[in-house]
Amino acid sequence: MTSVVYNIAIDCADPYALATFWSAATGDPLNVDDHPGDPVAVVTMKNGVNLYFAQVPEPKAGKNGLHLCLRPTERRDEEVDRLLALGATLHNDRRDPDGTGWAVLTDPEGNEFCVLRSTSEL
Repeated sequence: MTSVVYNIAIDCADPYALATFWSAATGDPLNVDDHPGDPVAVVTMKNGVNLYFAQVPEPKAGKNGLHLCLRPTERRDEEVDRLLALGATLHNDRRDPDGTGWAVLTDPEGNEFCVLRSTSEL
């Protein structure tokens, strides 16, 4: 017997706002039944896994124990710039002069995630 990942649950203060950011970041749709002020919002990704945003009363404290790693379809640095324009923040720049490495960003609520090189840059 095995299990498959159905949801990746993310605790947050504003599920709709954070789901809207991640919908734009991934290009995957926000659930049409989700609205501002709802305690839960969902982004269904093309691979069938849901990003499930749930409102919690306490703010994020400390480093994430689990984070998402994104592999962009275009160049990594262009994707980093796009995500910054959407509201992400550069947390730790691990990009190397030779083009290797990654960038650690935070979403609008401070959750860390990485942006890797695109497949064409490998």
